[in-house]
Amino acid sequence: MELTYRNIFLRSIVTGIFVTMLFSCEGNLQGVRDMEMPEDAPQAVGEGINLKYTDSGRVVATLRSDKMRDFTNKNFPYQDFPEGVEVEFYDDNNEKSTVTANYGVIYEDTGLIDLQGDVVIVTSDSTELTANQLYWDQNQNWIFTDLPNTIRFRNGALNEGMGFDSNQEFSNFRSRSNVGVQIIKEEQE
Repeated sequence: MELTYRNIFLRSIVTGIFVTMLFSCEGNLQGVRDMEMPEDAPQAVGEGINLKYTDSGRVVATLRSDKMRDFTNKNFPYQDFPEGVEVEFYDDNNEKSTVTANYGVIYEDTGLIDLQGDVVIVTSDSTELTANQLYWDQNQNWIFTDLPNTIRFRNGALNEGMGFDSNQEFSNFRSRSNVGVQIIKEEQE
Protein backbone atom coordinates (compact mmCIF):
# COMPACT_ATOMS: atom_id res chain seq x y z
CA MET A 1 0.00 0.00 0.00
CA GLU A 2 1.38 3.27 -1.04
CA LEU A 3 1.50 6.03 1.56
CA THR A 4 0.03 9.12 0.20
CA TYR A 5 -1.02 12.28 1.87
CA ARG A 6 -4.60 11.15 1.40
CA ASN A 7 -4.02 7.81 3.24
CA ILE A 8 -2.11 9.53 6.04
CA PHE A 9 -4.90 12.12 6.33
CA LEU A 10 -7.62 9.41 6.48
CA ARG A 11 -5.67 7.37 9.05
CA SER A 12 -5.22 10.49 11.17
CA ILE A 13 -8.94 11.23 11.05
CA VAL A 14 -9.86 7.61 11.92
CA THR A 15 -7.33 7.57 14.78
CA GLY A 16 -8.58 10.94 16.04
CA ILE A 17 -12.21 9.77 15.99
CA PHE A 18 -11.27 6.54 17.79
CA VAL A 19 -9.33 8.37 20.52
CA THR A 20 -12.14 10.90 20.93
CA MET A 21 -14.73 8.11 21.27
CA LEU A 22 -12.51 6.30 23.77
CA PHE A 23 -12.18 9.35 26.01
CA SER A 24 -15.83 10.34 25.62
CA CYS A 25 -16.94 6.84 26.64
CA GLU A 26 -14.69 7.01 29.69
CA GLY A 27 -16.26 10.35 30.58
CA ASN A 28 -19.78 8.93 30.23
CA LEU A 29 -18.82 5.83 32.23
CA GLN A 30 -17.51 8.02 35.04
CA GLY A 31 -20.77 10.01 34.93
CA VAL A 32 -22.77 6.80 35.28
CA ARG A 33 -20.56 5.70 38.17
CA ASP A 34 -21.10 9.07 39.85
CA MET A 35 -24.89 8.58 39.59
CA GLU A 36 -24.82 5.17 41.32
CA MET A 37 -26.79 5.31 44.53
CA PRO A 38 -25.85 3.64 47.80
CA GLU A 39 -27.60 0.33 48.37
CA ASP A 40 -29.80 1.72 51.15
CA ALA A 41 -30.92 4.82 49.21
CA PRO A 42 -34.55 5.20 48.10
CA GLN A 43 -35.31 4.83 44.42
CA ALA A 44 -37.34 8.05 44.54
CA VAL A 45 -38.06 10.93 46.91
CA GLY A 46 -41.16 13.10 46.70
CA GLU A 47 -41.73 16.43 48.45
CA GLY A 48 -44.98 18.26 49.05
CA ILE A 49 -47.06 15.09 48.54
CA ASN A 50 -50.83 15.47 48.13
CA LEU A 51 -52.38 12.23 46.85
CA LYS A 52 -56.06 11.57 46.26
CA TYR A 53 -57.42 8.02 46.18
CA THR A 54 -60.63 7.51 44.26
CA ASP A 55 -63.12 4.70 43.82
CA SER A 56 -65.51 4.98 40.88
CA GLY A 57 -64.77 8.70 40.60
CA ARG A 58 -65.44 9.41 44.29
CA VAL A 59 -62.57 10.56 46.54
CA VAL A 60 -62.23 8.00 49.35
CA ALA A 61 -58.97 9.24 50.89
CA THR A 62 -56.35 11.96 50.66
CA LEU A 63 -52.78 11.69 51.86
CA ARG A 64 -50.54 14.67 52.57
CA SER A 65 -46.90 14.67 53.60
CA ASP A 66 -43.93 16.99 53.32
CA LYS A 67 -41.72 14.10 52.19
CA MET A 68 -42.11 10.54 50.94
CA ARG A 69 -39.30 8.08 50.22
CA ASP A 70 -39.91 5.11 47.92
CA PHE A 71 -38.02 1.91 48.75
CA THR A 72 -40.14 -0.38 46.57
CA ASN A 73 -36.98 -1.54 44.80
CA LYS A 74 -35.87 -3.45 47.95
CA ASN A 75 -36.45 -7.13 48.79
CA PHE A 76 -39.13 -6.06 51.30
CA PRO A 77 -40.65 -3.04 49.51
CA TYR A 78 -41.98 -0.08 51.44
CA GLN A 79 -42.60 3.66 51.35
CA ASP A 80 -42.02 5.91 54.32
CA PHE A 81 -42.98 9.41 55.40
CA PRO A 82 -40.10 10.64 57.59
CA GLU A 83 -41.54 14.13 58.17
CA GLY A 84 -45.05 13.07 59.14
CA VAL A 85 -48.26 12.14 57.37
CA GLU A 86 -51.92 13.17 57.39
CA VAL A 87 -54.62 10.97 55.87
CA GLU A 88 -58.30 11.82 55.50
CA PHE A 89 -60.81 9.03 54.85
CA TYR A 90 -64.30 9.61 53.47
CA ASP A 91 -67.09 7.10 54.04
CA ASP A 92 -70.07 6.45 51.77
CA ASN A 93 -71.87 9.48 53.29
CA ASN A 94 -68.79 11.65 52.59
CA GLU A 95 -68.09 11.97 56.33
CA LYS A 96 -64.41 12.46 57.11
CA SER A 97 -62.08 10.69 59.56
CA THR A 98 -58.51 11.92 59.97
CA VAL A 99 -55.24 10.20 60.93
CA THR A 100 -52.02 12.09 61.68
CA ALA A 101 -48.59 10.84 62.77
CA ASN A 102 -45.00 12.08 62.98
CA TYR A 103 -43.76 9.12 60.92
CA GLY A 104 -45.39 6.48 58.74
CA VAL A 105 -44.39 3.37 56.79
CA ILE A 106 -46.47 1.48 54.22
CA TYR A 107 -45.30 -2.10 53.65
CA GLU A 108 -46.33 -2.98 50.12
CA ASP A 109 -46.26 -6.80 50.32
CA THR A 110 -48.20 -7.14 53.60
CA GLY A 111 -50.57 -4.16 53.32
CA LEU A 112 -49.52 -3.12 56.83
CA ILE A 113 -49.19 0.56 57.75
CA ASP A 114 -47.05 1.48 60.77
CA LEU A 115 -47.74 4.93 62.24
CA GLN A 116 -45.41 6.30 64.92
CA GLY A 117 -45.09 9.37 67.12
CA ASP A 118 -48.10 11.38 68.30
CA VAL A 119 -50.57 9.25 66.35
CA VAL A 120 -54.06 10.81 66.44
CA ILE A 121 -57.21 9.41 64.86
CA VAL A 122 -60.37 11.52 64.84
CA THR A 123 -63.39 9.66 63.47
CA SER A 124 -66.35 11.25 61.74
CA ASP A 125 -68.38 10.97 65.00
CA SER A 126 -65.64 12.87 66.95
CA THR A 127 -64.14 9.83 68.68
CA GLU A 128 -60.44 10.59 69.23
CA LEU A 129 -57.71 8.01 69.69
CA THR A 130 -54.12 8.91 70.61
CA ALA A 131 -51.16 6.54 70.79
CA ASN A 132 -47.40 6.50 70.30
CA GLN A 133 -47.64 3.76 67.68
CA LEU A 134 -50.49 2.26 65.74
CA TYR A 135 -50.73 -0.41 63.06
CA TRP A 136 -53.39 -0.59 60.37
CA ASP A 137 -53.84 -3.81 58.42
CA GLN A 138 -55.37 -2.62 55.14
CA ASN A 139 -56.22 -6.15 54.02
CA GLN A 140 -58.22 -6.95 57.16
CA ASN A 141 -59.41 -3.34 57.83
CA TRP A 142 -58.05 -3.82 61.36
CA ILE A 143 -56.28 -1.33 63.68
CA PHE A 144 -54.15 -2.41 66.64
CA THR A 145 -51.36 -1.50 69.06
CA ASP A 146 -49.60 -3.02 72.06
CA LEU A 147 -48.63 0.37 73.49
CA PRO A 148 -50.49 2.80 75.77
CA ASN A 149 -53.41 4.59 74.14
CA THR A 150 -56.22 6.92 75.03
CA ILE A 151 -59.68 7.04 73.50
CA ARG A 152 -62.08 9.92 74.08
CA PHE A 153 -65.59 9.11 72.96
CA ARG A 154 -68.13 11.61 71.71
CA ASN A 155 -70.30 11.23 74.83
CA GLY A 156 -67.39 12.18 77.14
CA ALA A 157 -66.33 8.65 78.05
CA LEU A 158 -62.60 8.10 78.38
CA ASN A 159 -60.61 4.89 78.00
CA GLU A 160 -56.90 4.65 78.79
CA GLY A 161 -55.42 1.29 78.03
CA MET A 162 -52.43 -0.80 77.16
CA GLY A 163 -53.09 -2.25 73.73
CA PHE A 164 -56.25 -2.75 71.72
CA ASP A 165 -57.64 -4.28 68.54
CA SER A 166 -60.47 -2.80 66.51
CA ASN A 167 -62.04 -2.75 63.10
CA GLN A 168 -61.43 0.54 61.34
CA GLU A 169 -64.94 1.82 62.15
CA PHE A 170 -64.34 1.21 65.91
CA SER A 171 -67.60 -0.73 66.10
CA ASN A 172 -65.77 -3.91 67.22
CA PHE A 173 -63.29 -2.64 69.82
CA ARG A 174 -61.30 -4.89 72.19
CA SER A 175 -59.11 -3.30 74.85
CA ARG A 176 -56.51 -5.54 76.50
CA SER A 177 -56.24 -3.70 79.82
CA ASN A 178 -57.75 -0.35 80.62
CA VAL A 179 -59.10 2.15 83.06
CA GLY A 180 -61.53 4.87 82.22
CA VAL A 181 -64.68 6.78 82.76
CA GLN A 182 -67.84 5.46 81.16
CA ILE A 183 -70.97 7.52 80.71
CA ILE A 184 -74.11 5.50 81.29
CA LYS A 185 -77.60 6.89 80.73
CA GLU A 186 -80.23 5.69 83.15
CA GLU A 187 -83.70 5.27 81.86
CA GLN A 188 -86.49 6.34 84.13
CA GLU A 189 -89.80 4.56 84.16
